[in-house]
Amino acid sequence: MAQYYEHYRKSSIGLALIDSLDELIQSGHINPQLAMRVLAQFDTSIAEALSTRVRNRANFKAHLDNYRSLDDVWTFVLSNPTFRFEQDTVKADKVKIVACKARVPGEA
Repeated sequence: MAQYYEHYRKSSIGLALIDSLDELIQSGHINPQLAMRVLAQFDTSIAEALSTRVRNRANFKAHLDNYRSLDDVWTFVLSNPTFRFEQDTVKADKVKIVACKARVPGEA
């Protein structure tokens, strides 16, 4: 099975899944090994869904405060970004973007 990034586990849907799995483990409905298999499937499914179903684009302009790369994962810290979507514009004080090399599902 191909390895997928685990950073989507820190998204709101990933954290909700982890909380639910913890409750199921604590109540004795599932064992920790099954919870880990569910999380691994979540990693695979979210990567596949984002790569095949999301087609929206955004442009942005900002001041780059900091950046780094480690194991094909880039982290950018931006200040005063302005994001332009098809119909909306969003501004913020500070944003952290984590970008990774796209992996085709099933690719090692």
